[in-house]
Amino acid sequence: MIAQSSACRRRVAAVSARSWLVAVAATSLLGAGCGMLGDPVKERWASRTEFSSCGEVSLDQGEEIKRKAVREISCLRQALKSGESAELKVAYLTTEGDPMREYYRLTPQRRLELYTDSTDDRYSDQKWSFAECCTPEWLAEISCDQRPGQLPDAVPTVQVSELPTG
Repeated sequence: MIAQSSACRRRVAAVSARSWLVAVAATSLLGAGCGMLGDPVKERWASRTEFSSCGEVSLDQGEEIKRKAVREISCLRQALKSGESAELKVAYLTTEGDPMREYYRLTPQRRLELYTDSTDDRYSDQKWSFAECCTPEWLAEISCDQRPGQLPDAVPTVQVSELPTG
């Protein structure tokens, strides 16, 4: 009886372990299919080489970047002129009041990259997106090589020529 009880417990343990493995595998596959295992653009942002910072700007709803971020955009303009790398973080609210974050980067190859984090925007795809301009003539507006559908509608943009100098 004792040997039979011990063998029964081993079978129950083996079945339980198999059930657990099947459940873990099914959850992993489901998570991968639903995009829960990671956002490649966010991962690219997180693993980037950091550049010198031109600061962070937080815009109130309806506030224009050209009025609030004169010093920060001047920093990006100077980096572009001197061929240096730089980053600028801009946070703002959508029309509905959801927070958005944008990261402008001037690379050593003189490209302007824009990473947009819309994970907190209830009316978007709630993912990160990326756009790149190979020959920026102004900041902070992506005007070339946009990937269709990658940028949100409410991007606060400004041409450098519109900013006061000095």
